[in-house]
Amino acid sequence: MNLVYLGTPRFAVPTLEAILAAGHRVLAVIAQPDRAKGRERIVSAGPVKECALRHGLAVYQPERIRHPEAQEHLRTLKPDAMVVVGYGQIIPQTVIDMAPLGIINVHASLLPKYRGAAPIQWAIARGERITGVTTMRIDAGLDTGDILLQSETAIGPEETAPELSERLAAMGAELLVQTLKTSPDPRPQDSREATIAPILKKEDGRIAWLRSAQEIHNQVRGLLPWPGAHTTFRGRGMQVWKACVSEALSERAPGSIWRAGAVLAACGGSSSIELLEVQLEGKKRMAAEVFANGRRFADNETLGGPHF
Repeated sequence: MNLVYLGTPRFAVPTLEAILAAGHRVLAVIAQPDRAKGRERIVSAGPVKECALRHGLAVYQPERIRHPEAQEHLRTLKPDAMVVVGYGQIIPQTVIDMAPLGIINVHASLLPKYRGAAPIQWAIARGERITGVTTMRIDAGLDTGDILLQSETAIGPEETAPELSERLAAMGAELLVQTLKTSPDPRPQDSREATIAPILKKEDGRIAWLRSAQEIHNQVRGLLPWPGAHTTFRGRGMQVWKACVSEALSERAPGSIWRAGAVLAACGGSSSIELLEVQLEGKKRMAAEVFANGRRFADNETLGGPHF
């Protein structure tokens, strides 16, 4: 099959490689423009572009897919179908209508649950135990197209968003190849069951210590690597990189931090969480024990200040 592939992030690389391994012809890869990254603001290619160049594929990077010149370029390619995985832009109807077999998307949730930009992160942060991948036909809505195939998997109790992303990327690649091979009948989504996974914001990572230890643990796992679960310590920002739910019950005020062999913080409902890895503003990521060494916690010391 002659395909055009639209994708940008690391999550989309396994699907591109699986398409090529299955013998499909990729006429072109459409990726987001190269962006400046890191503190040094070095412009670098995205993972999909790097993969495409390794395979000798043509790469096109329009600033906006809806621009007339970008659409004209796509039109000249004359693909049978297009595949979209994490491209990062809304696909307009004019592009959807170009390919006779439509546009197939790999989405990292069991639609209609977690429609939106961050399904993996929100599924973990909200305490889901099951998730999966869906192939669907793109329409003009936000992840509202008809479902083609789905595959589900359990979320590990300690699994982080980056870890789950790796697994779902591989599952999505396999499911997409199966979708192209079998051409399953599409079925509409039940929008009554829909949930939303919006773009992550910095404030989504702010820890509310009145929440239970399990809820905070889910937040820590789910919002890696950005925005991360964060709080303050003595007026300075602090990210919690790794934690686990403690069996210790506590009647301390939520947000209280103390040492009892481990470094513990009190949460809502008399629960507590063990801090394992933290990063104080302006410092490197470190084990919580290293952080606590040399810092004598006052009896009433809390994380998050007066508004935890």
